[in-house]
Amino acid sequence: MTYEELIARLDPNVYQSLRQAIELGKWPDGRKLTPQQREISLEAVIYYESRHNIPEQERVGYLDRGSKAGTECDPTVRGNRSGDNGADPKQFVEVKS
Repeated sequence: MTYEELIARLDPNVYQSLRQAIELGKWPDGRKLTPQQREISLEAVIYYESRHNIPEQERVGYLDRGSKAGTECDPTVRGNRSGDNGADPKQFVEVKS
């Protein structure tokens, strides 16, 4: 069985369990996830969400920027201010990491 087949057949309850383990940093029985387990689980969850067309806003890691998107409150935007207090959209640039 390939990785793709495994993810395609992954039970939704297992997916939810993996997702919760990633969020909490521990398995349902209380054992801590190792960095390798977290990485593998995260890859599986991301692949599952992509393969099963989970809406973007419901995917792991989704950040709703809401009304703050594109403003200086948005962490992906860096201000190019020169001392004024007005919020001119032309003074912001997107920061890529």
